[in-house]
Amino acid sequence: MRPAVVAVALVLLAGACSTSTTKSTGGRLSVVAAENFWGSIASQVAGDRAHVTSVIVNPATDPHDYEPTPSDARAIASARYVIVNGAGYDAWATKLIDANPVSGRKVLTISDLLGKKQGDNPHFWYNPAYVTQVADRITSSLKAIAGADAGYFDQQRSQLTTAFKPYMDEVANIERSYSGVPIGATESIFAYMAAALGLNLTTPPEFMSAVAEGTDPPAGAVATFQSQISANQIKALVYNVQASTAVTTNLKALATARGIPNVGVSETLQPDNVSFQDWQLKQLQELEVALKSTG
Repeated sequence: MRPAVVAVALVLLAGACSTSTTKSTGGRLSVVAAENFWGSIASQVAGDRAHVTSVIVNPATDPHDYEPTPSDARAIASARYVIVNGAGYDAWATKLIDANPVSGRKVLTISDLLGKKQGDNPHFWYNPAYVTQVADRITSSLKAIAGADAGYFDQQRSQLTTAFKPYMDEVANIERSYSGVPIGATESIFAYMAAALGLNLTTPPEFMSAVAEGTDPPAGAVATFQSQISANQIKALVYNVQASTAVTTNLKALATARGIPNVGVSETLQPDNVSFQDWQLKQLQELEVALKSTG
């Protein structure tokens, strides 16, 4: 991935703020999520018993390249619970945490929870099973921090399961109707979801990884991908709307010319005020429409 450089000034500023992290203003727990997709889940589990702040909320921001601000450093330094993606995806957040050890602060590094490491596909929120694991861990962490509210957090988690149902049902519906259908993707962001849907993601992995890492894909992988599109060997092309390059733009144009629908997905919530499950459901519904249109 493309880790951002954390400025020395931010580290020093965060260190100056590393005092008590027990409660936020108003008596609610202070929770910080590096990205708003995890922040949305945390907010729904926490309900009114915590104040959840997400660092990356702007849909135009590339989380890989994000450079934290002084306010980000202060938020992480003063949080009671911090949620980071890990696996190199948000190295800037891990650096801020490591530079400012705070007694009593709990940190959830999702890659560690899932047994993943740097170099693995870090787009864990596109795996419905991983999302369930993360929601469960957030619940258990909040219960450990604020034991008096344990029953409340369990209730919130149950409500989240209900809220997730349309999203999970759509995953099952696509898997049932289109299992084995070949698709292409410009980036590794969709690889986990493609597997969950039973779709046959035929794009060369080295192509998707290179785009995700901000490097030029190998010429052979580009040629293979172009050939798959030109021969109509895929039924839909999924692309990351936040990782556009000249190569991916050309491939999208080629797909359009061949009558292959393009389906955009994003790394962060779009719009930024939508819930995690509504964001995912909308993208899945758009994919289903595209798959239907190609027969």
